[in-house]
Amino acid sequence: MESYCCYGDSNSPRSTAAGDRGWASVDNVGRVVRRLPGYEATNLEWLLFEQCGVLSWRQAVTELSEAKVRHLLATGRWRSVCRGVIITHGGSVDRDQQLWIAVLAAGRGAVIAGLAAACAGGLRNFRDDRIDVLVPAERQRATVLRRLPPGLPAVVVHRTAAMPEEHLQVGRPMRTTMPRAVVDAAAWAHSDTEARTIAAAACQQRLVEPREILSIVDAMPRTRRRHITMQTAYDAEGGARALSEIDFIRLCRRYELPRPDLQEKRHDAGGRVRFLDAYWRQWRLHAEVDGAHHMDSRHWEADMRRQNDVWIAGDRILRFSAGQVREDQCAVAEQISAALTAAGWRKEQG
Repeated sequence: MESYCCYGDSNSPRSTAAGDRGWASVDNVGRVVRRLPGYEATNLEWLLFEQCGVLSWRQAVTELSEAKVRHLLATGRWRSVCRGVIITHGGSVDRDQQLWIAVLAAGRGAVIAGLAAACAGGLRNFRDDRIDVLVPAERQRATVLRRLPPGLPAVVVHRTAAMPEEHLQVGRPMRTTMPRAVVDAAAWAHSDTEARTIAAAACQQRLVEPREILSIVDAMPRTRRRHITMQTAYDAEGGARALSEIDFIRLCRRYELPRPDLQEKRHDAGGRVRFLDAYWRQWRLHAEVDGAHHMDSRHWEADMRRQNDVWIAGDRILRFSAGQVREDQCAVAEQISAALTAAGWRKEQG
């Protein structure tokens, strides 16, 4: 049994309860299923479709009379989410609707930004407990929008004087571009590690080029964690994509070890292409950095085959966990230095 979202009386010829012209329907478990409006759809029907059933008070009373809007709210067909924002169905609120609520609640000129904008642009494996929104600098001071219903993420409003058109991505709702979103997300992250993880993941997932991040940072000299974001982009530009690889490169730099080639391509005994995490070609030393996925038996067996191929070819091989590279850098550096020295490297060589 489906109940259609409506904006008119149940006996009205334009009522979505009486026909199939509605922007959406609510299924048995309360999920909203959006549908493309018909050829003769009204401005309101298109607005509801474009904004996922979320309206500002101003939009609602522009399309309908104030008395009509109050009647829809009083009868429960529509409901008020927070001051000035209305949702026009009784189903659950999905992510797209959460983004619209955040933008409309923040007011004029607001755009989705930071991690929320990056995830909307395709960044995977991140989930935040808030939605960051940017507004023009002349607007109200940065704040957290309160009085949102339980279950909705917090909306944090930031002011900015740096919002040129090239930093905006056309969307529904509008959001910042991926490079700007990554830089802002790093600045607003809970920790330096989270900031580096976001920047590295965006590069690793091929959603942004390191040079694009550097260009945004150059245009925003006062942004937080500027050095961390730039360093992560530089490391990614040099071939390090995963955070474990970036940690490894920083370790080599800190302890004055020669920089290895990353993700070195080679063919195993069966002719298959393999990639080495880090490889010092001159000294034929290979280092593997194992993440959590290496605990899986299938990955472990594949890694063992790759390691055996390296040994058979005559190279030295070292293995470290990502945690060791991050937390016990001195011990890792000592082992790499010892292996390089045994292979003929001298520190004065650089």
